[in-house]
Amino acid sequence: MGGGKALTSPVRSEGERGRGTLLERFAALVLAGGGARRMRGRDKTSMLVGGVSLRDRVLAAVGDARPRVVVGGVADVPPGVIFVREEPAGGGPVAAVGAGMDLVGPDVDQVALVAADLPLLSAGAIGTLRAALSTADAALFVDPGGRRQLLCGVWRVEAVRRRLAEIGRADLSGASMRALVDGLDVVEVSWTGDGLPPWFDCDTDDDFRRVREWVAE
Repeated sequence: MGGGKALTSPVRSEGERGRGTLLERFAALVLAGGGARRMRGRDKTSMLVGGVSLRDRVLAAVGDARPRVVVGGVADVPPGVIFVREEPAGGGPVAAVGAGMDLVGPDVDQVALVAADLPLLSAGAIGTLRAALSTADAALFVDPGGRRQLLCGVWRVEAVRRRLAEIGRADLSGASMRALVDGLDVVEVSWTGDGLPPWFDCDTDDDFRRVREWVAE
């Protein structure tokens, strides 16, 4: 991914949020176009955890979203899910967001932007982010070190469209997610559950081993 501007987003903690609503319409973009270089070229999103592919586990976590759009990866998506590729292929996450947002209608208020390799993402975790969003531009999980999980969040559709326009269609390829979030009002959400967090991604064989052990418990 290419670099972006320094992150200057205003931040509000989860405790400072107003009352969020789960009644607004929301969509989901599942970004599946990563290169999986550490998996020796294998399509990791098709690999199984608990008998279900990583991608389809993520799709289940956003099962209430309409539309659900998979961007990149393998095109054999489940019924009711839309598939699209970013332009150019391999253009990175912001290019993928741009391609997916073209399929999100004007009546949708919120959009989950999530990676396709998050086997422990759940509907409950998505609900936590949606409730935290309130009037902010984005609600993102943060790890114990304060690092934002930029591909595990729920965003205001209007804010995403605005930032895409500000970056410019010609410059989406290679742009980083930090460029997309730059300048937005962000609610940072801590995870208080047990075990591996919902943003735990599978980049290596050891990651798969850990998450399969966790799911099997």
